[in-house]
Amino acid sequence: MYNFKNFNSVLVNFLIVSIIPLLILGPFLPDLIVSSSTLIFLYYLLKEKNFDYILNKPLLIFFLFCLIAIICSLLSDKIFFSLKSSLFYFRIGIFSCLIWYLIDKDKRILNYFYYILIICFSGLVIDGYYQFYYGENIIGFKLIGTRISSFFGDELIMGSYLSRLFPLLFAFFLFKKKKKFEIYFVALLFILVDVLIYMSGERTAFFFLNLSTMFIILLIKEYQIFRLITFLLAILAITVLSINSPKLTERMFLIPAKDMGFVENSKKPTIFSEQHDSHIRTAIKMFKDKPILGHGPKMFRIKCSEKNYSVGRFPCSSHPHNFYIQLLVETGIVGFSFLFITFCYVLFQSITQLKTVLLKQKRHLTDYQVCLLAGILITVWPFSPNGNFFTNWMIIVYSLPAGFYLQSIYSKKNN
Repeated sequence: MYNFKNFNSVLVNFLIVSIIPLLILGPFLPDLIVSSSTLIFLYYLLKEKNFDYILNKPLLIFFLFCLIAIICSLLSDKIFFSLKSSLFYFRIGIFSCLIWYLIDKDKRILNYFYYILIICFSGLVIDGYYQFYYGENIIGFKLIGTRISSFFGDELIMGSYLSRLFPLLFAFFLFKKKKKFEIYFVALLFILVDVLIYMSGERTAFFFLNLSTMFIILLIKEYQIFRLITFLLAILAITVLSINSPKLTERMFLIPAKDMGFVENSKKPTIFSEQHDSHIRTAIKMFKDKPILGHGPKMFRIKCSEKNYSVGRFPCSSHPHNFYIQLLVETGIVGFSFLFITFCYVLFQSITQLKTVLLKQKRHLTDYQVCLLAGILITVWPFSPNGNFFTNWMIIVYSLPAGFYLQSIYSKKNN
């Protein structure tokens, strides 16, 4: 029988931290850990009658969104198909609160996360550069065209992994006591990671890296110059790389510029690309048909091929490649409003922080919280392509900064 009094045991901490490297292998094992640990956590809270971690405003709002998503599934044309995405979506909010709980019980878990991120980032840097120069990585995965995937194999998401988890790594770096050699090592790692994300050819990942970096540099106090210097050195290296790699330059800059009509004699301007444009315009037609509650989670891939919805040469995909468009078409204005409110919250916190910085007042947020907020910002940013909002891999990645941020906010209130 599980000893719930030792819920914050080394074993539980190890399982939660192991999600970071397991995300490299795919979504199955991380989701298994998330699902099982949240069930145990729920049972523990109910047994101990400790409801502080689940009866809080952010989680209750999230549960309301989950309820709306389930209702949308029940109203869809394929109920059981749609429910696969929405029925257990609530687990991700509870998982964020589990992280909050574990930090409250043992703050050493922050160090565990820091070191595992250092190890994973270092491993991807070594393997990614090896793959770039030798055409295959250390276990034989070959380049996909000119794209680096490292241990992700056929999944071209290495840049997404690095860019989305980078704000977390920086947050833990700021939180931790550091020796001088460690600062030099992390500086080198930051530069190499910045360049590797660019080398991956993932435009959205590179954009998110730049967005979070500028956000952090503007709003933190300590290590502001440190991050600015490492970022500028990375940009210098990227410039040299671009001059010597025309194909990479074309993919990262010229093709998007032509697709969006920024280059003379380019085609008709599109939203991000011709494929994205077709997905989004198809989704908008679907939204107009059911604007309140949408067609149901996971239903874009089913309905996009219908003649009365499809637009352009590439109307269909598993999702519209933008979180806001996806929620509009699959959960309607009602579901969309939850994500938009979250974005407004991040925007409000950011403006408040900027105000205290400019007026040289007491900082509204700590540097640690700014980095966590940067991780949330790149999740809720509306003006970029995205993955599937309901994909297991994706929801686990963006649940992590939310859990750390919740703990930092509520522990501050309780102190």
